[in-house]
Amino acid sequence: MTDTMIGVIGGSGLYEIDGLQAAEWVTVETPWGDASDQILTGTLDGVKMAFLPRHGRGHVHSPTEVPYRANIDALKRLGVTDVISVSACGSFREEMAPGDFVIVDQFIDRTFAREKSFFGTGCVAHVSAAHPTCQRLGDACQTAAKDAGINVHRGGTYLAMEGPQFSTVAESKMYRESWGADVIGMTNMPEAKLAREAELCYASVAMVTDYDSWHPGHGAVDISAILATLQGNSNNGAELIRRLPKLLGDQRATCPHGCDRALEYAIMTAPEKRDPALLAKLDAVAGRVLG
Repeated sequence: MTDTMIGVIGGSGLYEIDGLQAAEWVTVETPWGDASDQILTGTLDGVKMAFLPRHGRGHVHSPTEVPYRANIDALKRLGVTDVISVSACGSFREEMAPGDFVIVDQFIDRTFAREKSFFGTGCVAHVSAAHPTCQRLGDACQTAAKDAGINVHRGGTYLAMEGPQFSTVAESKMYRESWGADVIGMTNMPEAKLAREAELCYASVAMVTDYDSWHPGHGAVDISAILATLQGNSNNGAELIRRLPKLLGDQRATCPHGCDRALEYAIMTAPEKRDPALLAKLDAVAGRVLG
């Protein structure tokens, strides 16, 4: 058993957590550069928590420019064991209406301008991303959402687009009809892949703000309408988060789905061929297997 530490990455509309005991904003230095912002640490119901605003307080980072590697590394260095990603999204499904939450379990990654791995020349690794979210954490998020009175959908495919522009109608219809995606956003990739490389359990809570541009009754995405829905979503997101410590507890066993052992057989580079400079940068995310 190890101490639980819940790391929350807050997306658009969610920039802090109220109610943390001994709350303190801390700076975490990483070899991958600065994180999006300082990290708010404290305890809630006796469980350690860390909150990182993905876009920074004041929303200063665009989706492409979010320092995803630094964010995941910083959470790992702090001792986070479980990452809850909260983000705004558009919906491709009539039944996934604005204001609803979706506990995502799959991704289609259409981003192209981001660093997507901690590994590379000098230390090559291939982790499995077949099941990119943690079922145990997804269960907890679903229960928390229901307890908070949120209309929540369990399971869904998140299409991660580069942005920052929203989809054309043609793209929106293709993602919905041909590709079978359920929601669309700009930030869960490469975040989920990096969390897997860092052997962190990861769950994605997608908060629906709009119907993207496919819906004939809603027309193009209207940023003013999105902002209005964001406020209600952020309040509900905070309610969900407040319920997680009691559901997850202050002690945590080995992940039954293997998230915390993702690197067990992933590193391919022979020990004598590994780059010492890259190994030094990997001390937090891969220290368990690199020794």
